[in-house]
Amino acid sequence: QIQLEESGGGVVQAGDSLRLSCVGRGFTLDYYGIAWFRQVPGKEREGLSCISSDGSTYVSDSVKGRFTTYSDKAKNTVYLQMNDLKAEDTAVYYCATDGLKFSTTHQIMSKEALELLYWGRGTQVNVSS
Repeated sequence: QIQLEESGGGVVQAGDSLRLSCVGRGFTLDYYGIAWFRQVPGKEREGLSCISSDGSTYVSDSVKGRFTTYSDKAKNTVYLQMNDLKAEDTAVYYCATDGLKFSTTHQIMSKEALELLYWGRGTQVNVSS
């Protein structure tokens, strides 16, 4: 069974950096892509980045230049490196996958939330200004 677990969130000051981790179990990153999302209460979930099984990446314009995503396949882990954090980055951060082999970043990011079958429980990031 595919499972995802995020970690690395916390409370930081504006301008600081954080690296979030998403560990995958029950599948291998050799075949599946992982996307990162965030959600603030009362707002829609926002897609941030994605890495496909072939290593191609996508980063949303809203965080491009500050956030990057990469993977360590030996650890079956995808990371979201967040630099120059701002108060508006405060949110719960989730990783997710559609559970389909060899999906492209476009295919994953184009899916509605319900079509991304596997989600982690999220990790809270609080950025104080």
